[in-house]
Amino acid sequence: MKAVQLQQFGAPEVLQYVTLPDPQPKPGEILIKVEAAAVNYSDIARRSNAIYPFPTLLPFIPGSEVAGTVAALGDGVDGPPIGTPVFALAGQGSGGYAEYVTTPAAQVIPMPPGISMDHAVSLPVAGTTAMLLIREVANLQPGETLFIPAAAGGVGSYLVQLAKLHGAGCVIGAASPSKFEAVRALGADHVIDYTQSDWAQRVNQLTQGLGVDVLLEMTGSSVFAQGLRCLAPFGRVVIYGMSSGKPLELDAQSIEHFFYRPSLNQSIHVLNLGLWFGMRPQLAGKAMGDMIGLVASGQIKAPEPTLLPLSQAAEAHRLMESRQSTGKLVLKPVT
Repeated sequence: MKAVQLQQFGAPEVLQYVTLPDPQPKPGEILIKVEAAAVNYSDIARRSNAIYPFPTLLPFIPGSEVAGTVAALGDGVDGPPIGTPVFALAGQGSGGYAEYVTTPAAQVIPMPPGISMDHAVSLPVAGTTAMLLIREVANLQPGETLFIPAAAGGVGSYLVQLAKLHGAGCVIGAASPSKFEAVRALGADHVIDYTQSDWAQRVNQLTQGLGVDVLLEMTGSSVFAQGLRCLAPFGRVVIYGMSSGKPLELDAQSIEHFFYRPSLNQSIHVLNLGLWFGMRPQLAGKAMGDMIGLVASGQIKAPEPTLLPLSQAAEAHRLMESRQSTGKLVLKPVT
């Protein structure tokens, strides 16, 4: 099979388009013929050997979200039948940037009617992450204000819609100016340019100086400290990524503001999707199931995919890192 493999860490060009033996499903696994593989920030973190919760053992095939058809069943697996359209979380050590991937049967979901593979491929990671952020970790309440960085991306597109569906009073999205209209179309009340140094002041202006009740932080570096300055009393920061590849930074002023003003009752939370599936699988599974239902019913729109051939995985990474893409970057094997 053709696959994209990482044999050393580095810039996008270390991603190699190679030929490998077809994988075979072990007991309890399903072999999927991949028709769409999503690109996520976690793939970039692993490629560049940035901060990531799990070790990346080389050689490594990136990709954690796939959609395709069932090609074979391992021992002890009685379905779904061969040829069934499905989407899935790729198994550990069996990445989705490939023509075939194996994964535990419990992580494979038959495709609901009315959802294309290119749209469904964003549901296992991006969709589930968004639902857990809004409902479980941030515990967004009706009427609360919310700030969403990267609101035009895969997770961000889901977050804006979910926040409005859960009754958020005001949703502030962040994106580059060329993506403002796309974020407004998702339901955001305001959109700001996250690349401008005064973005935190802009958030405070839009909330009449009160700050936001929920800030969803996925950048890392000094952005984290800036975010704390636009957080309302009883506000919650939820960290769910570090797209900059740099650790969180807290200067002395931010530490004093956050930790020595207990009357503000602010809090910091972290979401790691892998641990949710590992330690709270019922809640994670319910979040994914509910998200699938919302997309299948049309209440939530899956991010529009930008399609590239599997052989252009390096270009997909460049697009994501440069923030030039909108919606979900999806790789397409040519078989």
